[in-house]
Amino acid sequence: MNAHNIYNSKKVLITGGLGFIGSNLAKKLASLGAEITLLDSLIPEYGGNLFNIKGIEDSVNVNISDIRDSFGMRHLVKHKDYIFNLAGQTSHIDSMADPVSDLEINAKAQITLLEACRKAGNHPKIIFASTRQLYGKPVYLPVDEAHQIRPVDINGINKLAGEWYHALYHSVYGIPTCSLRLTNTYGPGMRIRDARQTFLGIWIRQLLEGTPISIYGDGEQLRDFNHVDDAVEALLLAGEKDEAVGNLYNLGGSEVISLNKLAELMLAIGMKSGIAGSIRHQPFPEGRKNIDIGDYYGSYKKIETELGWSPKVSMLEGLGNTIEFYSNHLQNYIDP
Repeated sequence: MNAHNIYNSKKVLITGGLGFIGSNLAKKLASLGAEITLLDSLIPEYGGNLFNIKGIEDSVNVNISDIRDSFGMRHLVKHKDYIFNLAGQTSHIDSMADPVSDLEINAKAQITLLEACRKAGNHPKIIFASTRQLYGKPVYLPVDEAHQIRPVDINGINKLAGEWYHALYHSVYGIPTCSLRLTNTYGPGMRIRDARQTFLGIWIRQLLEGTPISIYGDGEQLRDFNHVDDAVEALLLAGEKDEAVGNLYNLGGSEVISLNKLAELMLAIGMKSGIAGSIRHQPFPEGRKNIDIGDYYGSYKKIETELGWSPKVSMLEGLGNTIEFYSNHLQNYIDP
C-alpha cells in the first residue's frame, strides 16, 4: 500500500467533508499529517454527520458553509495544496423532483469553486468525485471510459457538467484537476436513514431493524461495489500522481454480484451475529423504473495501469465491517 507521504503537512480542503467519503478521507489524511479543512453545509437531506469525524475532531478544522457561497469559497481555497471536491447532491430521485437544486449544487457550485481558485491565483490540485451514473444504461459491459455518455436522470447530466467544468479549467487556466467516476461506494459512515445516497444504506437499516430487505424488480440486476477504503485510496493516488492531471478514471469492483446475491450475502453475515433478516421483492416505485440502468459494472483497467489502483476489500469483508459498524452506531445515523 502506498505510504502517501506527500500529504504530510500539506494544506487540504475537503468539500462535503462531514459526509461519508469525505470523512473517511479526512481520517486517512489526518493519520498522514495533513492540515485539513472540512467544508460541509450539514443540510439534513445530504450526507453530512458530525459523528463521522468522531476521534479526529482535534485534527481538522470544520467550516459549516455551502459550496455555493462564492465569498466563502474564495476564502477557503486560499493557500490550499489539494482540494478533494466531494460535495454534491447524490440522490437520483431528488434530482428529478427538484432539478433546479441539483443544478445549483452539482453544476453551478462547481464553477463557484473553480472560479474561486482562479481568482485566488493559487492552483491547488483538485480531485473531483464524479459518478458512473452519467453513462446511463450500458451498451456493453464492463463499461470503460470510452463508453458513450447518455445520463438517464438530472443528476447524471449535472454531474457530467461538473466534471467537464473541471476539465475546462485545467485546459484553459492550468488548474490541475482530475475526475474519478465512482461506482457504488459503501462502508462505515454512509447515509442509512433513506436511499438518498445508496440503496445499500437503506438495506443495512432494514436488516438491523428487522424489516425485510426491499429489492425492486426481479433482483437479477448486476452491480459492482467499492468499499470506502478503496475509494479513499483512489482519491489519494489521484492527488499525488502527476499522470492523473487532466485525466478521468472509472473506479470499479473486482466482484460483480446480483442484487439477490448481495442481499443473501448480507443475511448470511447478519446470521453470524444473531441478526435474522428476510428479503422482499416489490415493483419499482413510480419514477424509478424509467431511470433504472439495468446491469452495470465498470472497467478499472485505466486507473490500474496508470495509477496502480485496484480494489482490495472483498464484499464479504467490507459488508462484514459495515454491518458491524452500524450494529454499534445505528442511532447516530438514523437520528444524527
